[in-house]
Amino acid sequence: MNVKKLLSLYKSRNIHYMTYFDSEYPYMLKEIYNPPLCLFYIGNKTLLERPALAVVGARDASLEAFHSINMILPGLIKENIVIVSGLAKGTDTIAHERAIANGGKTIAILGGGFFHLYPSENKELANVIAREHLLLSEYPPLWKPEKWYFPMRNRIISGLSIGTLVIQAKKRSGSLITADMALESGREVFAIPGPITETLSEGTNHLIQQGAKLVTNSSDILEELQLDMF
Repeated sequence: MNVKKLLSLYKSRNIHYMTYFDSEYPYMLKEIYNPPLCLFYIGNKTLLERPALAVVGARDASLEAFHSINMILPGLIKENIVIVSGLAKGTDTIAHERAIANGGKTIAILGGGFFHLYPSENKELANVIAREHLLLSEYPPLWKPEKWYFPMRNRIISGLSIGTLVIQAKKRSGSLITADMALESGREVFAIPGPITETLSEGTNHLIQQGAKLVTNSSDILEELQLDMF
Protein backbone atom coordinates (compact mmCIF):
# COMPACT_ATOMS: atom_id res chain seq x y z
CA MET A 1 0.00 0.00 0.00
CA ASN A 2 1.44 3.40 -0.95
CA VAL A 3 1.79 6.25 1.53
CA LYS A 4 -1.15 8.30 0.21
CA LYS A 5 -3.53 5.35 0.44
CA LEU A 6 -2.22 4.52 3.89
CA LEU A 7 -2.73 8.05 5.19
CA SER A 8 -6.20 8.11 3.63
CA LEU A 9 -7.02 4.86 5.42
CA TYR A 10 -5.80 6.27 8.73
CA LYS A 11 -7.91 9.38 8.26
CA SER A 12 -11.02 7.33 7.50
CA ARG A 13 -10.55 5.47 10.81
CA ASN A 14 -9.74 8.60 12.84
CA ILE A 15 -6.18 7.38 13.37
CA HIS A 16 -3.58 10.05 14.02
CA TYR A 17 0.11 9.94 14.79
CA MET A 18 2.85 11.99 16.38
CA THR A 19 6.62 11.65 16.31
CA TYR A 20 9.29 12.14 18.95
CA PHE A 21 10.13 15.49 17.36
CA ASP A 22 6.60 16.92 17.55
CA SER A 23 5.76 19.46 20.26
CA GLU A 24 2.74 17.39 21.32
CA TYR A 25 4.85 14.29 22.06
CA PRO A 26 4.53 13.49 25.81
CA TYR A 27 7.51 14.91 27.70
CA MET A 28 7.24 12.13 30.30
CA LEU A 29 7.90 9.59 27.57
CA LYS A 30 10.98 11.45 26.38
CA GLU A 31 12.58 10.77 29.76
CA ILE A 32 12.61 6.97 29.42
CA TYR A 33 15.19 4.73 27.85
CA ASN A 34 14.41 4.00 24.18
CA PRO A 35 11.26 6.11 23.77
CA PRO A 36 9.12 5.22 20.74
CA LEU A 37 9.87 7.37 17.69
CA CYS A 38 6.23 7.38 16.62
CA LEU A 39 2.92 7.04 18.44
CA PHE A 40 -0.35 6.19 16.70
CA TYR A 41 -3.49 7.21 18.54
CA ILE A 42 -7.27 7.32 18.40
CA GLY A 43 -9.18 9.58 20.75
CA ASN A 44 -8.43 12.44 23.10
CA LYS A 45 -4.71 13.20 22.97
CA THR A 46 -5.05 15.94 25.61
CA LEU A 47 -5.20 13.15 28.20
CA LEU A 48 -1.44 12.87 27.67
CA GLU A 49 -1.08 16.27 29.34
CA ARG A 50 -2.65 15.13 32.62
CA PRO A 51 -0.97 13.29 35.51
CA ALA A 52 -1.37 9.54 35.07
CA LEU A 53 -1.00 6.38 37.10
CA ALA A 54 -0.28 3.00 35.50
CA VAL A 55 -2.39 0.16 36.92
CA VAL A 56 -1.17 -3.33 36.02
CA GLY A 57 -1.43 -6.87 37.30
CA ALA A 58 -2.21 -10.48 36.56
CA ARG A 59 -4.20 -11.60 33.53
CA ASP A 60 -5.85 -14.21 35.74
CA ALA A 61 -6.77 -11.62 38.35
CA SER A 62 -9.03 -12.74 41.16
CA LEU A 63 -12.15 -11.08 42.56
CA GLU A 64 -9.87 -9.51 45.16
CA ALA A 65 -8.19 -7.50 42.40
CA PHE A 66 -11.57 -6.16 41.31
CA HIS A 67 -12.42 -5.07 44.86
CA SER A 68 -8.98 -3.47 45.35
CA ILE A 69 -9.20 -1.49 42.12
CA ASN A 70 -12.78 -0.48 42.82
CA MET A 71 -11.77 0.83 46.24
CA ILE A 72 -8.64 2.73 45.18
CA LEU A 73 -9.54 4.31 41.83
CA PRO A 74 -12.32 6.73 42.90
CA GLY A 75 -9.95 8.74 45.12
CA LEU A 76 -7.44 9.03 42.30
CA ILE A 77 -10.07 9.99 39.74
CA LYS A 78 -11.28 12.81 42.02
CA GLU A 79 -7.78 14.27 41.65
CA ASN A 80 -8.04 14.09 37.83
CA ILE A 81 -5.48 11.33 37.55
CA VAL A 82 -5.73 9.38 34.29
CA ILE A 83 -5.55 5.58 34.56
CA VAL A 84 -3.11 3.95 32.14
CA SER A 85 -3.07 0.22 31.37
CA GLY A 86 -2.57 -2.28 28.57
CA LEU A 87 -6.07 -3.53 27.62
CA ALA A 88 -5.03 -7.11 28.48
CA LYS A 89 -7.29 -9.62 30.16
CA GLY A 90 -7.69 -9.48 33.92
CA THR A 91 -6.29 -6.52 35.84
CA ASP A 92 -5.88 -4.24 32.80
CA THR A 93 -9.49 -4.75 31.76
CA ILE A 94 -10.76 -4.13 35.29
CA ALA A 95 -8.67 -0.95 35.58
CA HIS A 96 -10.02 0.50 32.32
CA GLU A 97 -13.62 -0.48 33.07
CA ARG A 98 -13.64 0.82 36.64
CA ALA A 99 -11.98 4.07 35.61
CA ILE A 100 -14.78 4.60 33.09
CA ALA A 101 -17.51 3.49 35.52
CA ASN A 102 -16.25 5.98 38.12
CA GLY A 103 -16.33 8.88 35.68
CA GLY A 104 -12.57 8.98 35.12
CA LYS A 105 -10.37 8.95 32.04
CA THR A 106 -8.20 6.11 30.83
CA ILE A 107 -5.47 5.43 28.27
CA ALA A 108 -5.01 1.96 26.76
CA ILE A 109 -1.59 1.07 25.34
CA LEU A 110 -1.74 -1.71 22.74
CA GLY A 111 0.80 -4.41 21.91
CA GLY A 112 -0.02 -4.31 18.21
CA GLY A 113 -1.75 -2.24 15.54
CA PHE A 114 -5.30 -0.93 15.80
CA PHE A 115 -6.55 -3.20 13.01
CA HIS A 116 -5.55 -6.33 14.95
CA LEU A 117 -6.94 -5.70 18.41
CA TYR A 118 -5.82 -8.16 21.09
CA PRO A 119 -7.51 -9.67 22.98
CA SER A 120 -10.51 -9.77 20.66
CA GLU A 121 -13.00 -9.93 23.55
CA ASN A 122 -11.99 -6.38 24.50
CA LYS A 123 -13.05 -4.92 21.15
CA GLU A 124 -16.09 -3.16 22.56
CA LEU A 125 -14.08 -1.78 25.48
CA ALA A 126 -11.48 -0.53 23.00
CA ASN A 127 -14.26 1.17 20.99
CA VAL A 128 -15.48 2.99 24.10
CA ILE A 129 -11.93 4.08 24.94
CA ALA A 130 -11.35 5.27 21.36
CA ARG A 131 -14.53 7.38 21.44
CA GLU A 132 -14.22 8.91 24.88
CA HIS A 133 -10.65 8.32 26.10
CA LEU A 134 -7.42 7.37 24.29
CA LEU A 135 -6.01 4.35 22.47
CA LEU A 136 -2.26 4.43 21.86
CA SER A 137 0.28 2.21 20.10
CA GLU A 138 3.81 2.54 18.76
CA TYR A 139 2.96 -0.10 16.16
CA PRO A 140 1.44 0.87 12.79
CA PRO A 141 -2.26 -0.02 12.55
CA LEU A 142 -1.68 -2.88 10.07
CA TRP A 143 0.90 -4.66 12.25
CA LYS A 144 -0.30 -7.80 14.02
CA PRO A 145 0.56 -8.34 17.70
CA GLU A 146 3.69 -10.38 18.39
CA LYS A 147 4.72 -11.93 21.70
CA TRP A 148 7.75 -9.68 22.08
CA TYR A 149 5.73 -6.50 21.44
CA PHE A 150 4.07 -6.69 24.85
CA PRO A 151 7.18 -6.31 27.05
CA MET A 152 8.12 -3.35 24.82
CA ARG A 153 4.61 -1.94 25.25
CA ASN A 154 5.13 -1.96 29.03
CA ARG A 155 7.79 0.77 28.86
CA ILE A 156 5.15 3.11 27.40
CA ILE A 157 2.65 2.23 30.13
CA SER A 158 5.14 3.10 32.88
CA GLY A 159 6.74 5.90 30.86
CA LEU A 160 3.53 7.92 30.53
CA SER A 161 2.86 7.63 34.26
CA ILE A 162 4.08 9.33 37.40
CA GLY A 163 3.85 5.98 39.15
CA THR A 164 2.91 2.35 38.61
CA LEU A 165 0.51 0.40 40.83
CA VAL A 166 0.79 -3.40 40.75
CA ILE A 167 -2.38 -5.12 41.94
CA GLN A 168 -1.62 -8.84 41.69
CA ALA A 169 1.38 -10.56 40.11
CA LYS A 170 3.12 -13.89 40.06
CA LYS A 171 6.82 -14.04 40.86
CA ARG A 172 7.67 -13.80 37.16
CA SER A 173 5.26 -11.63 35.23
CA GLY A 174 4.96 -8.76 32.80
CA SER A 175 3.73 -6.57 35.63
CA LEU A 176 7.09 -6.84 37.37
CA ILE A 177 8.79 -5.89 34.10
CA THR A 178 6.61 -2.77 34.03
CA ALA A 179 7.55 -2.00 37.64
CA ASP A 180 11.25 -2.40 36.83
CA MET A 181 10.88 -0.04 33.88
CA ALA A 182 9.16 2.50 36.11
CA LEU A 183 12.05 2.36 38.58
CA GLU A 184 14.60 2.73 35.79
CA SER A 185 12.82 5.92 34.74
CA GLY A 186 12.79 7.27 38.29
CA ARG A 187 9.06 6.81 38.79
CA GLU A 188 7.20 5.63 41.88
CA VAL A 189 6.19 1.99 42.29
CA PHE A 190 3.24 0.93 44.44
CA ALA A 191 1.99 -2.55 45.31
CA ILE A 192 -1.01 -4.03 47.04
CA PRO A 193 0.01 -6.77 49.49
CA GLY A 194 -1.64 -10.17 49.51
CA PRO A 195 -1.76 -13.42 51.50
CA ILE A 196 1.53 -15.30 51.55
CA THR A 197 -0.35 -18.45 50.56
CA GLU A 198 -1.48 -16.99 47.23
CA THR A 199 0.60 -17.29 44.05
CA LEU A 200 -0.78 -13.98 42.80
CA SER A 201 0.67 -12.26 45.87
CA GLU A 202 4.25 -13.42 45.32
CA GLY A 203 5.13 -10.64 42.89
CA THR A 204 3.51 -7.78 44.81
CA ASN A 205 4.88 -8.89 48.17
CA HIS A 206 8.34 -9.15 46.60
CA LEU A 207 8.04 -5.59 45.26
CA ILE A 208 7.18 -4.36 48.75
CA GLN A 209 10.23 -6.18 50.16
CA GLN A 210 12.33 -4.40 47.53
CA GLY A 211 11.03 -0.96 48.51
CA ALA A 212 7.75 -0.43 46.65
CA LYS A 213 5.20 1.46 48.71
CA LEU A 214 2.55 -0.74 50.30
CA VAL A 215 -0.89 0.52 49.30
CA THR A 216 -4.19 0.02 51.13
CA ASN A 217 -6.07 3.11 49.87
CA SER A 218 -5.81 5.98 47.39
CA SER A 219 -4.26 8.32 49.99
CA ASP A 220 -1.18 6.10 50.13
CA ILE A 221 -0.62 6.88 46.45
CA LEU A 222 -1.66 10.53 46.47
CA GLU A 223 0.70 11.51 49.28
CA GLU A 224 3.64 10.13 47.28
CA LEU A 225 2.58 11.77 44.02
CA GLN A 226 1.67 15.16 45.50
CA LEU A 227 5.04 16.82 44.86
CA ASP A 228 5.10 15.64 41.26
CA MET A 229 1.52 16.67 40.58
CA PHE A 230 1.51 20.07 42.20
